[in-house]
Amino acid sequence: MRFTSSPRGARLARRLVSHRLDSWGHPYTSTANETMTLIAAELTGNAVRHGHVSGRDFQLRLTDSADTLRVEVTDTRTERVPLLSSHEPPADAESGRGLLVVARLASRWAVAPRVGAPGKTVWAEVCLSRQ
Repeated sequence: MRFTSSPRGARLARRLVSHRLDSWGHPYTSTANETMTLIAAELTGNAVRHGHVSGRDFQLRLTDSADTLRVEVTDTRTERVPLLSSHEPPADAESGRGLLVVARLASRWAVAPRVGAPGKTVWAEVCLSRQ
């Protein structure tokens, strides 16, 4: 689905993830639902904060296989690619921990160029057997 690149769009995307997971059999209070909703919140928040291009939406894709949940968030900003670093920001930093949260919660995550258009996709997977 596409969402406006705004805090409201990020909030709606996060709520959609939680609702869709519940409808797929991962109840709201389950670890899988809570983990994927938090990951989606971080990725959509980053898409709005760091990947925003005026007048362009971000996209969210959620998939469920037998043993893996996957969320993909695609924005249209090419030049701001997140670093795959495990270095924590300084203790007094007001931001910079979102992808560390994603890295610790996800079984795997990465960044890939957007196919067929400018931008990038940040994706994360949670292996259900780890839950």
